[in-house]
Amino acid sequence: MKKNVFLLAVFAFASLSTGAFADVVTYNVDPDHTHPEFEVDHGNGMSVWRGLFKKTTGTITLDTAASSGTVDVTIDASSIDFGHDKLNAHVTSPDMLDVAKYPTATYKGTLGAFQNGAPTAVSGELTLHGVTKPVNLHINSFKCAPNALTKIETCGADATGTFNRSDFGVSYGAQLGFKQEVVLHIQVEGKKAP
Repeated sequence: MKKNVFLLAVFAFASLSTGAFADVVTYNVDPDHTHPEFEVDHGNGMSVWRGLFKKTTGTITLDTAASSGTVDVTIDASSIDFGHDKLNAHVTSPDMLDVAKYPTATYKGTLGAFQNGAPTAVSGELTLHGVTKPVNLHINSFKCAPNALTKIETCGADATGTFNRSDFGVSYGAQLGFKQEVVLHIQVEGKKAP
């Protein structure tokens, strides 16, 4: 009798564990609809330059029942685009991002502050120029639904954040008075993994 009770308890625990893991859904970042954008100071307050990274890959996991999830994204640093070829070349040179030595930037984080089943924040770490530092994001909007054209379940978000580029060893222009703050505007979409 005791053996049967023990086996029943083990089975119940296994069922609960399986159920918990079954709620985690993985989404593959869609590189055609994901472009981290940013704003930086130019000319010591003369203007604000905006750019983006054109190549991004990664995964997002989401468990709405447990109000949890993760972000794991890799950015091709050489895909930076300011809409100005000479500036692109300078930013990717050893003076700044040094993409020959540091070809990628990564962001790994945890989704949090869920409201109505959707995350409103990411607590994470950015690795840029070989340096890893905390960078947190605010999620302005988050939605999951079947894509209107492909019918594949897709999640999309708009997120913002800031960091100091000199903290990552990318301080070019600081001696000229350029502000070191980088403002992030991130658009991301991910398709449910098969």
